[in-house]
Amino acid sequence: MNLFPDRISRTHITKTSNSSSLDGGDDNDVWIKMLEEAQSDVEQEPILSSYYYSSITSHRSLDSALANILSVKLSTLTLPSSTLFELFTSVLQESPEIMESAKQDLLAAKERDPACLSYVHCFLSFKGFLACQSHRIAHKLWTQDRKILALLIQNRVSEAFAVDIHPGAKIGRGVLLDHATGVVIGETAVVGDNVSILHGVTLGGTGKQCGDRHPKIGDGVLIGAGSCILGNITIGEGAKVGSGSVVLKDVPPRTTAVGNPARLIGGKENPKRVDKIPGLTMDQTSYLTEWSDYVI
Repeated sequence: MNLFPDRISRTHITKTSNSSSLDGGDDNDVWIKMLEEAQSDVEQEPILSSYYYSSITSHRSLDSALANILSVKLSTLTLPSSTLFELFTSVLQESPEIMESAKQDLLAAKERDPACLSYVHCFLSFKGFLACQSHRIAHKLWTQDRKILALLIQNRVSEAFAVDIHPGAKIGRGVLLDHATGVVIGETAVVGDNVSILHGVTLGGTGKQCGDRHPKIGDGVLIGAGSCILGNITIGEGAKVGSGSVVLKDVPPRTTAVGNPARLIGGKENPKRVDKIPGLTMDQTSYLTEWSDYVI
């Protein structure tokens, strides 16, 4: 079955690669791959033809498709998708860095999550990816002092995806929100590049401070499911936070913090160093075999 209806043919792929896009050739490479994946998916499941056409193949570029999927997911009866599409498109057109970050987030999901079948799979179905891109738009609006709109998007993202990221938070590129349900990120939090965060993670305040009150997460950090990192503390580059941990103090770079309250593997004076970047490897348990005699 032909994925592309009469008004759009396979030549659309070639035309797209030659047309102007927000962030150049690399973005086009991802977009072309997504078009190819979409055709393969519809050949396997023809029932998806209309859905893939409206979501992927009817669009001339990745930014248009992203504005569309987010506007559909976040719309309500009184906040129509057409209004959101116009808003999102305008933000993406003036902020090419958002599309570069979105591309890096797609690559992160494909490379780090073994459950990710394809770029299209992530783009259409991974609510962590969709929530993160929605936040990027909301953050841009926040920095433009369009705070009412930014907070509205935050609210809709929380309702639609069960992910609550304040629009003031700063998030880097290549970020993976794996499963994503229950992730909470506060207003003054900063998340670096190539960070992986699992479901149920809170980057919150202590409840006692105003101003700059949320965690700063370095590049390449891995934060396990259900962890709470509270206060204006720093998780150093390449560090790892074990699942279910409660972190209240700084974690040095390339170390592992586990427990409630969290403690460094190897001790504070001579903590065991992480050799590889955990935000990329997604290795959550290797420290157990070297640190304890844990058995069941």
